[in-house]
Amino acid sequence: MTTPRADRMPKEAAMYPSPQNHPAYLWWQGRQVAWDEATVHVTSLGWTGISAVFEGIRAYWNAEQQRLHVFAIDAHLKRLAQSMKLVRMTSPYSSDEIKQAAIKLLRDNELQEDSYIFPLAYFPSGIPGYLAVYEQPGEVMMTTRPRESSMLTGRALHCNISSWRRISDNTMPPRAKMTTNYQNSRFVSTEASINGYDTAIILNDQGKVAESPYACVFIVRDGVAYTPPVTAGVLESITRDIVMQILQEELGVPCRERDVDRTEMYIADEAFLCGTFAEITPIASVDRYTLGSGSAGPITSRLEQLFHDVVRGRDDRYSELRTIV
Repeated sequence: MTTPRADRMPKEAAMYPSPQNHPAYLWWQGRQVAWDEATVHVTSLGWTGISAVFEGIRAYWNAEQQRLHVFAIDAHLKRLAQSMKLVRMTSPYSSDEIKQAAIKLLRDNELQEDSYIFPLAYFPSGIPGYLAVYEQPGEVMMTTRPRESSMLTGRALHCNISSWRRISDNTMPPRAKMTTNYQNSRFVSTEASINGYDTAIILNDQGKVAESPYACVFIVRDGVAYTPPVTAGVLESITRDIVMQILQEELGVPCRERDVDRTEMYIADEAFLCGTFAEITPIASVDRYTLGSGSAGPITSRLEQLFHDVVRGRDDRYSELRTIV
């Protein structure tokens, strides 16, 4: 039996607050409450996760300025509203109310490091997951936690092509950021880890590249960047849109949205993942095919450096995407 290598196993569990190490406050049902007071009865668990939707939003600490830069929060909250719409959930709060609550939460939790904001919207526990819902109001909870950036660390991922296929739009719409969709990602991540890879690339029902379990995929061939279209079964990624803009407008790299074949991954000059969690992460190999030198390629390296400087407020460009705390 193949045993997962220890250095390949997921380390993300450490990013979640423990009972001993947690922020002072979270936001729940329209008000900021002390962490220990945000409790429900154990019987309330279960069905609440069936249609839950969420967002992950990064805030980057700038030590020179001594302040946080929350990146693309308006776009994230717009996508949260769209996900709620897709699951037939109405929100008791406007996007601006949630935004202001997030800013207050970061301040009151006194976060002075790279951080993650996690708003979650769900139906109350009294609605079983197999019953119909239509325009039913949801409840909203939001937490913050430290989450160090992995950019500029030199890390590059070894990937495989997963045997699992990406969920399709007519099955479980992948453009909704739903917790249930992430079971698809967990199957993929577990398989990759067992087989000794860092992560995987998922193909869609047409056998074309869709995405990774938690990020969008770009390849570079002959100086042109390619990424699967939003109709390929991908989450409509906010980071992906910004990366395409940076590649073309700032780095002069042509960028095309089109179907990507599996074997194109093998012969790409370079490739990378992008997303709020992944940020810009180079891909070193796919199915043991080494890409380029087996580390970040020249275009990926330039993109990673510029993206790092933009989100941290060290570069004045794209200032409209940063909310200062």
